[in-house]
Amino acid sequence: MTKTKEYRQTKFQAPEGATEILLVRHGESRAATSDNPFPLVDGHGDPELAPQGREQAVAVGERLRRLPISAVYVTSLRRTHETAAPLCAHLGMDHRIEPDLREVHLGDWEGGLFRIRAHENHPLYQEMHKQQRWDVIPGAESTEVLRERVSRGLNKIGQSHPNELVVAVVHGGVIGHIVAEATGSAPFAFNGCDNGSITKIVLVENQIVVRGFNDVSHLSDRPSLQSMPT
Repeated sequence: MTKTKEYRQTKFQAPEGATEILLVRHGESRAATSDNPFPLVDGHGDPELAPQGREQAVAVGERLRRLPISAVYVTSLRRTHETAAPLCAHLGMDHRIEPDLREVHLGDWEGGLFRIRAHENHPLYQEMHKQQRWDVIPGAESTEVLRERVSRGLNKIGQSHPNELVVAVVHGGVIGHIVAEATGSAPFAFNGCDNGSITKIVLVENQIVVRGFNDVSHLSDRPSLQSMPT
């Protein structure tokens, strides 16, 4: 008797030449206050990590240390450097800087003012969410400019690391943008991933496949490391 051929469901495998990227949102940065604005680097607020953020960075390092990671990327902003430091120490490698993956530029609301206006539920903040455009804020970055530079940054990483796994420690606005673009969702649909969270994407010939979003399993059993509500 001839056995009927079976067709089982299969596990996802990255295609030949693809790059797997673990997007880590930096740990929680220090609180914004009206009398102590964040220093600016190239016009972007550049706060250091809060104590909780440093703990989140340690947890990320412990979570990822045994993976076959080829490179760790950060942006030009110090909170990503500080978050990547424990993992880089485990791996015995230096981070690499990819400035095109820096956070969304917030124009007149840089230096911590964005957080203050968000807590106030400022009318422009409400309008920003209604239109789902950052550039409702005076001087802030447009969706079009953000799309161009983030795509450029990801493509550079992909071209440098075919068939490899890399980590990119980046920012909440950038992660939200990448996942929304990849899934065809509303621009702000994936904003607000947690500090210290991990989102997995696969770059395949300039296309993005999303394999996971906002993984906080390395934080969830340790309440002190979870982000405070905003």
